[in-house]
Formats: sequence, C-alpha cells, structure tokens
Amino acid sequence: MKYLDLTLSSGPENLACDEALLDRLEESGEGEALRFYEPAGYFVVLGYANRALRETRFAECEAGGLPVLRRSSGGGAVLQGPGCLNFALVLRADRAETETVHAANRFIMERHRAWLQEMLPGLVRVEGHTDLSWNGRKFSGNAQRRKRRCLLFHGTFLLGFDLSQVDRWLAHPSAEPDYRAGRRHDEFLVNLPLAASVVKARLREGWGAKEPLGNPPDWAALAASRYGRPEWNLKF
Repeated sequence: MKYLDLTLSSGPENLACDEALLDRLEESGEGEALRFYEPAGYFVVLGYANRALRETRFAECEAGGLPVLRRSSGGGAVLQGPGCLNFALVLRADRAETETVHAANRFIMERHRAWLQEMLPGLVRVEGHTDLSWNGRKFSGNAQRRKRRCLLFHGTFLLGFDLSQVDRWLAHPSAEPDYRAGRRHDEFLVNLPLAASVVKARLREGWGAKEPLGNPPDWAALAASRYGRPEWNLKF
C-alpha cells in the first residue's frame, strides 16, 4: 500500500479524488492506497441517499454561500472544515476481511480503534455502524462505497474543529445511533487531543503505507461532471 497526502483546493475536487483512486484500483487491480486531506474551508457533504432539505439547514447554507455537496458513499451528512482530518482507504475486496460490507467495517474500524486507544486516555469504542467515540462522544464518522472488485472506505477525524459550526449548518440527523441519545451536535461531538501529523503517522504505520503514491489519479473530470454540479449534489 502507498499513501497520498494531498489536499485539493475545493470540496468537489477532494471528493472526486477519493472516487478516482477507487476507479483506478477497480480497473487495474493494483494500487491499494491510503489518502489524507485537510480542508481549509467549510462545506457540507451529504451521504449518497440523504435529502438536502432534511439533513441540512439549507436556507442558511444558501444565504451563507456554503457549498452543499454529495459523496458516492452512504452514511449521514457531515460538515467539513479546518480541524477535520480526512482519510480514504482503497482496498481490494477479495479477502475475507473485506469481502462484505460488514466484514470490511469491522476490520477497518477495529484497527483504527486499537491504534488510537494506544495514544489516548479514557475509552475509544466503535459505536453504531461506523462511528468511533472517545468517552462516549463521536470523533470519527465513516462510510463505504463498493464496486465489484474493490472498495473505498473513507472518514474524518475531528482534531481541532470548531464544533459550534455544526449546529449552524446541519439539522439534527433524521437517523441516529442509540448512543447519541438525542444530543445536539456540539454536545455529541468531540475533538481528539492529537495532532494531525501524529494520527497520519500512526495510520500509515498500521496500514503499512510506507511509500508515497507517485502518480495521483486524474480527478478533474469527475469533479467537473459530477461533484461540482447541482444535478448530482441536490438530486435528493
């Protein structure tokens, strides 16, 4: 596995880059990768099946000029911005650990839980389907997209994010795990007291991503034709 530490200039480009990595692995059968990016500005990302008017404060987003985008994977809506460390894993799906959605979730989430627990006091747990919590509060949400031979598993770690921004732009989710217990975003979420460089180094070590990916995929066409277009982002 190789790593790509690449933050592009816009939300659509960053979402397109994740999918382009998946497409390349699906087509070639080679090139498992771990990617990181850290957005400089705020934008909302809907899960594939989310309804924009239900999951966001859409009028406020429009008035404030905040982009509302849609990813190709499932899960709920999230606010991206400074203090969010994003990762993406593109893996082959022909191993026992990754051959089903549930197997891949367990395999990846348990690894991340154990690696972060090594660096933190208190309790790190896998919650819901694809959340990681620290002392009962969520710091990582994750989602998966599968093709015939390969999968994309991506998510975010909160590491210095302005939690007050989330209630400003996102509605209370239409579906929530039991452990949330109706809490507001700023009562439910938590930042980890870790530097992004530390988390990236631990994930690179754990996944054996020792060398940089020398030839990033071509994301521009996907960004222009899909992730930058309202026909995709506001389709539901």
